[in-house]
Amino acid sequence: MKKLLAILLLIPMLGMGQEKNVVNSFRVTPRPDKITEFEKALANHAQKYHTGDWKWRVFEVQSGPNTGAYQVTEGPNSWDQLDARGDISAEHTLDWNKNVMTLTTGMANSSYATYREDLSTVALTDFTDKIAITHIFPKIGCGENVEALIKKIKKAWENGNQTVAVYEASSSGPAQFTFVFRYKQGLKERNKDFRKPFKERYNAVNGEDSFNTYLEGIKECIDSAWGEILFMRSDLGSK
Repeated sequence: MKKLLAILLLIPMLGMGQEKNVVNSFRVTPRPDKITEFEKALANHAQKYHTGDWKWRVFEVQSGPNTGAYQVTEGPNSWDQLDARGDISAEHTLDWNKNVMTLTTGMANSSYATYREDLSTVALTDFTDKIAITHIFPKIGCGENVEALIKKIKKAWENGNQTVAVYEASSSGPAQFTFVFRYKQGLKERNKDFRKPFKERYNAVNGEDSFNTYLEGIKECIDSAWGEILFMRSDLGSK
């Protein structure tokens, strides 16, 4: 009986350790004269070597400093799964290096991030074909302040039925929160008249004139931010 009780008490801890909330992603830019060949090679690689827990979702960057790049996202997985993945086969590596990377200008922006359910308004795996990403970089020592700020922003997102997934970078460059706006109804959600203005929604859920405090919080705690639009390329990812 004591052993059974110990096992039951351990189950929640095991569940926490196996939480599948980690995504890893990277970006590659094809050489301008090799885009068609690159897309074919990328799709072949993804569909041959990336199945099950290691499926790839591929996005094409439409705007911002990485326009023309392709983002490959793997996961969600747990850190335990990543730990136990082991070495990738020589055949796998050779295919990537010989058939895909030779058609690119090189790899950039490889990163790991954890999905923050407490800051998001959409489930981790509730994906859409068109997204906008805002990269938020807190000032050093302001991480907790920025989290508190995002929790208030979340209320405004919910007030406007916005589906936003929030990720936190993990040992991948400067501290960063990433807002992924998932457009369930397409890019028309970007129209100014699609939903009430953010300022109006923020004040409605956080108190009158709270938006001014929000702006002061941004000035005090955010070092920089930038955004981009990406389109899902289902034809290039895993099947």
